[in-house]
Amino acid sequence: MTEVLSIEAPGEVRLIEEKLPDLPEGGFMVATTHSGVSAGTELTYVKGTNPYLGASWDPALGLFRDGEPSVSYPVRGIGYMQVGLVVETRTRAVREGSLVAMCYGHRTAYVADPMSDRFVELPDDLDPILGIYVAHMGPICANGLLHAAHDLHGPAVRHLGDGVRGRRVAVVGAGVVGLLTACFALSGGAAEVVVVDETPERLEIAAALGADTMAADEDPAVDLKRRWRHGPGDRGADVVFQCRGQTRALALGLRLLRPQGTLVDLAFYTEGAQEVRLGEEFHHNGLTVRCAQIGRVPRGLAHAWDRERLSHETIGLLRERGRLLRERVITDLVGFADAPDFLTGLAARRLQTVQAVLCDHVEDEGG
Repeated sequence: MTEVLSIEAPGEVRLIEEKLPDLPEGGFMVATTHSGVSAGTELTYVKGTNPYLGASWDPALGLFRDGEPSVSYPVRGIGYMQVGLVVETRTRAVREGSLVAMCYGHRTAYVADPMSDRFVELPDDLDPILGIYVAHMGPICANGLLHAAHDLHGPAVRHLGDGVRGRRVAVVGAGVVGLLTACFALSGGAAEVVVVDETPERLEIAAALGADTMAADEDPAVDLKRRWRHGPGDRGADVVFQCRGQTRALALGLRLLRPQGTLVDLAFYTEGAQEVRLGEEFHHNGLTVRCAQIGRVPRGLAHAWDRERLSHETIGLLRERGRLLRERVITDLVGFADAPDFLTGLAARRLQTVQAVLCDHVEDEGG
């Protein structure tokens, strides 16, 4: 049996038991050691705001359309930051006893098929809890850097840092996506990285990771543009990474850019874009917005920059900055049994977290 996190209805979360399928020839079974919580995407299902709940996604046309919703309650197996211990294997693709990063949702065990389930074996020198970032979250952020590199070099991108090296970078939002993206930019050789957020505690984390910081509620665009001068009438960030799912954050990101600069948007907006003012900085400074959604890399780079390479770049970042990320970004360790109350508390804003991780043995993790 496996325990699976199930969102029964908006505001109603519980653990249910499911029978695991038989282990097929060529498959393997994992016991979950760590399962990272996305306090953005996952909470849209707890709150009932995810667009898949109200419309049908047509993948052929790339459109949301009226009709039967693509997702309905109960929603089970959400989550995309899992680390599992291989406890049984019937394939030479992975060894028993290996730790693997995967995306199979919040569940205590899983039977995988290497032909359909993507997995990344974790190196021995990596803290297992940091493996939550290897399969999906890290590649999301790395893909943002890749879009910035493509914006500058087109298909001639050679290194993930090609779009930030020697440049002045602003990151809007100090959640997990923003913090990891800032770390990628720092590791990629950015001349300066400034993280902008409304929460002093999150700015403290960004500063501990090596970034400069500015408070979002003090109109940082004026101060930043006074600080970053490129020439007469040319001030502001070379590139902005927008990592917060609030339209006011997108509006702020546009204000931070130099003329003809690019904003790489990694955020997920669920409530429209009423606060984005396209007649002001966007129009008068000739700005560009590029959506870096993990479903695709920039045009012309898919052959060289697949998900495996983005995971490899993530492992490199975690080896370089893992100690600080473990100490400062992973803020909550939660037992699986407490996960329903924890998620409903986050959705209702009774609780706050940066990165929460579900695990069976919280005491063993020092929590």
